[in-house]
Amino acid sequence: MKAVITVVGKDSVGILAKVSCGCSDFNANILDVTQSVIDDYFTMVMVVEISKLNADLSELNKKLEADLPTMKIHVMHEDIFNAMHRI
Repeated sequence: MKAVITVVGKDSVGILAKVSCGCSDFNANILDVTQSVIDDYFTMVMVVEISKLNADLSELNKKLEADLPTMKIHVMHEDIFNAMHRI
């Protein structure tokens, strides 16, 4: 099983590190990540393996929001992500 994590907000030092550490704390393995900074705005999409997750996805989301309070963060199961983006 996989989940998609999206992070958007003003760029600052350590965003990727904080998300990576949060994933590690919850035993979510990072499979792929893309990020870019456009005119001081940071955007990232990360795909993580969650089959060995040690808590609910909602708890991971809360942890990341607490660690990055100025960023907009979404953590969702890949099935929900795919359904939302189906044409």
